Amino acid sequence: MSVIPHSSQRPRAQADQHLRHVEKDVLIPKIMREKARERCSEQVQDFTKCCKESGILMVVKCQKENSALKDCLTSYYNDPAFYEECKMEYLKEREEFRKTGIPTKKRLQKLPTSM
Repeated sequence: MSVIPHSSQRPRAQADQHLRHVEKDVLIPKIMREKARERCSEQVQDFTKCCKESGILMVVKCQKENSALKDCLTSYYNDPAFYEECKMEYLKEREEFRKTGIPTKKRLQKLPTSM
């Protein structure tokens, strides 16, 4: 009978790579959505422009732009290499948070210049 080490007994590198359910299913996909929207910014702009110009008829008039946007986003969501890239970014942020106790957003905010 083999014994599975408790999380506090796992080697540090293995413990650092372990992802909880919420990290796999919520936090990493959130990073993926944000990065995919940045990379599909042209399609996002085209769709947004069409919607603004079309008003309530956007459902009918913006099908081409909507399809282009969906295709672009889906290509990233289904790309295993893109998932790994976002996962590594998340793990780096998590490691930094564990070291400093400061969330990424707060670390990136500018400090007041006059004190």
